[in-house]
Amino acid sequence: MITGIILFAHGSRVESANQAVRSVASELARRGNFAHVEAAFLELGEPDLMGATAKLVELGAERILVLPYFLTLGLHMERDLPRLTQSISNHYKELEVLVGDPLDGHPALVDILLDRSLSILRSRNA
Repeated sequence: MITGIILFAHGSRVESANQAVRSVASELARRGNFAHVEAAFLELGEPDLMGATAKLVELGAERILVLPYFLTLGLHMERDLPRLTQSISNHYKELEVLVGDPLDGHPALVDILLDRSLSILRSRNA
């Protein structure tokens, strides 16, 4: 079964922020040796979730993993993402759509914050 992965972010008017999400998606593909990874945006960026799904389906994806690039469970995760994934399931009847959790609660998050804290302190003491 061909699996496509979508890194799903909010999107920004600042295009460099959207490009940063696309770069993370590319790095995810490279490190995971995944053939089909796309970035998608809720708003203010292209493609949207349906557009990224369409591209992956065109490449032969039979299953889509939607990885939210959101820190916490908020309205976009509780309201918007389920509505969007339901629309995708309605449009692509044979496509399996799986959705991951937001980043909050992952044990590596504290490691990232610790690393950032120590980096600030090191630069301050340099």
